[in-house]
Amino acid sequence: MRQTSALLFSLLLTSGCAAPSGSFYDVSPQLTDMTSFSLTYTESGRVPAQTVTVAKAADILISFDVIFIGEMHRHPGNHLAEMQLFRAIHELEPNVSLSMEQFERDTQPIVNDYLAGRIGENSFIRDARAWDNYRTSYRPLVEYAKAHGLAVIAANAPDKVVRCVGIEGESFLTRMAPDQRDWAATTLNLGDSAYRDKFMGFVQGSPAHGGHKGAKESQGKKQPSEGALRSYAAQATRDDTMAESINAHLSKYPNRKVVHLNGSFHSDSFLGTVERVKKRSPNVKIAVVSPFTLDPGTKAILTDDDKKSGTFILLLQGLPETYATDEEMSAAIKRQMASRKNRVCEL
Repeated sequence: MRQTSALLFSLLLTSGCAAPSGSFYDVSPQLTDMTSFSLTYTESGRVPAQTVTVAKAADILISFDVIFIGEMHRHPGNHLAEMQLFRAIHELEPNVSLSMEQFERDTQPIVNDYLAGRIGENSFIRDARAWDNYRTSYRPLVEYAKAHGLAVIAANAPDKVVRCVGIEGESFLTRMAPDQRDWAATTLNLGDSAYRDKFMGFVQGSPAHGGHKGAKESQGKKQPSEGALRSYAAQATRDDTMAESINAHLSKYPNRKVVHLNGSFHSDSFLGTVERVKKRSPNVKIAVVSPFTLDPGTKAILTDDDKKSGTFILLLQGLPETYATDEEMSAAIKRQMASRKNRVCEL
């Protein structure tokens, strides 16, 4: 079984699972096409894996304060599942807000103007710097929130700030103008952690792609380069900013639920943004929906480690392979790196 995690940072990388271990659980969903999905309840490995309906999943999820729905960006089944889950949660708990990685903090006034009907969709898409797949992937969610008077949190740090941190390091944040500094988190969590190891595994080409390592392997891991450390600081800028945005909203509206959408790398196994929300608000109860993909016609075999990656596992049919060969992938990465060699930091 393949798990696909969406890692939004300034390199072209691929993802995969660590080697399977422990017991196996065959849940065998019927995924007929790329819009199909199936939800498996695992409670982070604490209950036997069981397939549930969207309605049942929502009934469980409303007992949590923050619900992370991880996504494979641009996967039609993943986006359909997000919409159905958000609607089902709202029908059971009207006091809910939608938080989105896909909008950046400095555009919050524009998001608010659109929700209030003060600007039209074209202006909203342009001025809020909506992703190029907004109309097909996120429009239904935003329109649902607008129709029901729900808040939409522009949770992420601006891409231009993340890019500057990737070029200059964490210290860039201290040099931002006072009227721009609140575009990103007040503090970044950059210390040693399982998430940092996972990220460095991607950057440095670990065979397990950053999966959990045994003691001997951890002791022998190579020290990250300065470039890798800057890339991690850029990644943490996103994670800490999204976490801070969620926590600020909960502080302002303490009885409200938050459904947060992000690339699954930010929330798989309760790491990344999830652990940063928890660090800021230890008493907040958090659920994670973690996407996994299957090759057409194959069964879903969940290992113990798979089950621990989320409260629910969202099973999806796999997308076409991005690259057919290692050579094709390597050439694409080289082109990407060459195009970014002379990047400059500009806000």
